[in-house]
Amino acid sequence: MSFDDLLDANRSYAVDFAHGGFDGIARSGVAMVTCMDSRIDPLAMIGLRPGDAKILRNPGGRVTDQVLVAVVLGVTLLQVERLMVVQHTRCAMASSTEKEIQARIAEKTGQDASWMSLGVIDDQETTIRADVHKARSHPLVPDSVEIGGFLYDVDTGLLHQLA
Repeated sequence: MSFDDLLDANRSYAVDFAHGGFDGIARSGVAMVTCMDSRIDPLAMIGLRPGDAKILRNPGGRVTDQVLVAVVLGVTLLQVERLMVVQHTRCAMASSTEKEIQARIAEKTGQDASWMSLGVIDDQETTIRADVHKARSHPLVPDSVEIGGFLYDVDTGLLHQLA
């Protein structure tokens, strides 16, 4: 498989590129943790543009140890003042068990995947609240940082605040 189509698209993008020289801070003071799902357009769904926010994506939109590293960097060095933890409806990570997803991976790859911890979500509301608490209670995240937990509806485009 070639990357020629993507490189062609990149050259077209670069013709009108207007973000050069930017210092990398979050101009709106926002960071968002969300899922890697391609139905989510994190900046557009909250009315922002490139350069306005830090976007952290992973399966399920979980606040993992690596995400916490990024949050700490954001709030201490990149002017992040608000953190949104955003999961979404009809998420694959919330619709199967750990063993079911491991079995599907094993079936596709022919390799045992039972050793992988995938971080499936049994109850999205509970998980969102727990992940918000995890970020709020981190000793390097100041109390002044506002942290909220949200569920994004992939069928309506609406965010619902849960925490």
